[in-house]
Amino acid sequence: MIEELLPDSVVAVEAHGDEEVEGATLYPEEQALIARAVEKRVREFTVVRACARRAMEKLGVPPQAIVPGHRGAPQWPAGLIGSMTHCEGYRAAALARATDLASLGIDAEPHLPLPANVLPSVALPTEDRRLGELAAAHPTVHWDRLLFSAKESVYKAWFPLTGKWLDFTEADIEVEPNAGHATSGGFRAQLLVPGPVVDGRRVDHFLGRWTVSRGLVTTAVTVAYDRG
Repeated sequence: MIEELLPDSVVAVEAHGDEEVEGATLYPEEQALIARAVEKRVREFTVVRACARRAMEKLGVPPQAIVPGHRGAPQWPAGLIGSMTHCEGYRAAALARATDLASLGIDAEPHLPLPANVLPSVALPTEDRRLGELAAAHPTVHWDRLLFSAKESVYKAWFPLTGKWLDFTEADIEVEPNAGHATSGGFRAQLLVPGPVVDGRRVDHFLGRWTVSRGLVTTAVTVAYDRG
């Protein structure tokens, strides 16, 4: 699901439900992070890291521990960039060589409406208006949850480039369904604060893709280098 949203330079590994991933064990430094966690959290934490380590192997990098750094962002091996996500029934990791992409972010959410009290803190007035238009045209998609997921992916791509927090209200996202296909498409995130500098160029927006399938909303953002 995630892989179809990403360019060929990205390796994605996913697990559905509670399926086991080969080598799904933790390193000692990872175990220490969740020593007091409940079983569900331990399982999510373990399987998503197993997905990431399988992606490392596919990129020719020896598997290693993945521990959080500043603001909880995963610390990847030198030369790699990546992103992880997990929700009920799904875990995924996507990695690429740092020479191929500047940054990436992925997110997965259950395809359910957002709780009523969450949307006002997520959506700008312009976004709220567009959500209404999308819902009228394609009522089978929970556009509010899709917007939330897209903003999560935007943040995950933003943070490694800036080391700064990005509030939900600091990116204006316009979602576009594919023609004749309301369950997949793209989105454009206009940054409302100064964007990161990539290859000497100030980035003012991110581009992403999304899909709704198997009871999930999945989104992905990639930030490419400007190589003319």
